[in-house]
Amino acid sequence: MTTPRIPGRALCCGLALAASVAQAADNDAPLWEVGAGVAAFAFPAYRGSDEIRAFVLPIPYFVYRGEFLKADRDGLRARLFTSDRVNLTVSAALSPPASSDDVNARAGMPDLRASFEVGPQLDLTLWRNTAHSRSLKLQLPLRTAYTLERSPQHIGWVFHPKLNLDVGDLPGLPGWNVGLQAGPLFGDRRQHAYYYSVAPEQATAGRPGYDAPAGFAGMQYLVGVSRRYPSHWVGAFLRYDTLGGARFADSPLVRDRNYLAAGVAVTWIFGQSATRVRLDD
Repeated sequence: MTTPRIPGRALCCGLALAASVAQAADNDAPLWEVGAGVAAFAFPAYRGSDEIRAFVLPIPYFVYRGEFLKADRDGLRARLFTSDRVNLTVSAALSPPASSDDVNARAGMPDLRASFEVGPQLDLTLWRNTAHSRSLKLQLPLRTAYTLERSPQHIGWVFHPKLNLDVGDLPGLPGWNVGLQAGPLFGDRRQHAYYYSVAPEQATAGRPGYDAPAGFAGMQYLVGVSRRYPSHWVGAFLRYDTLGGARFADSPLVRDRNYLAAGVAVTWIFGQSATRVRLDD
């Protein structure tokens, strides 16, 4: 899974997790699928913000399950190495912007730009059943981040190790699947400074200057549910974030150390390939 730290990450990761387990009970799937849908979600303006944003947006749906190149729940990535239990990929992710004009804590500060992340991800399958409908993985993504603008700015590195449990074949709930995910976040000084530092010229009476350090950035816990139908799927997620113990928790830009983010989506599949490929872990 990709890993949203600012608003859209909750949507991208949560709905991706909900969608990802929809195929868990099947041993094969179409090589590609295309479609579109609509999603409604609510999340803070950024991790640690006390201001909630709610949106209803159209969403594209595209899945490609090639041998080398894949586009699915984990974003766009290239597979570099794989074995029965180990998978090394290059993955990428996008995060949307947040305008400081709309966030009281950041009033007068530069906007948070949309960002692009890319880097390697190592997936270790710790357990799976013989039907491949249930699995437990340790995912280790390490990404470098850049702003999306005319002159991109490097905004540091992010490491988000997490345990990911996909569960299909639920007793009494045929067709429904559940995904669970939990893990800490870590960032370097540049990453944390971009979101949580307050330069001397940006300081106010209620917002003192602050220099955010590198290190632990809190915990994330996510649950996603979904069901796949012949022509569409439905999914939802709920994510709990805690910044307790985060190295930047004392930043004046951190107004809420514990919060929930949630989203629901419906996607219609317009087309898919006749070629089918085996699903693997």
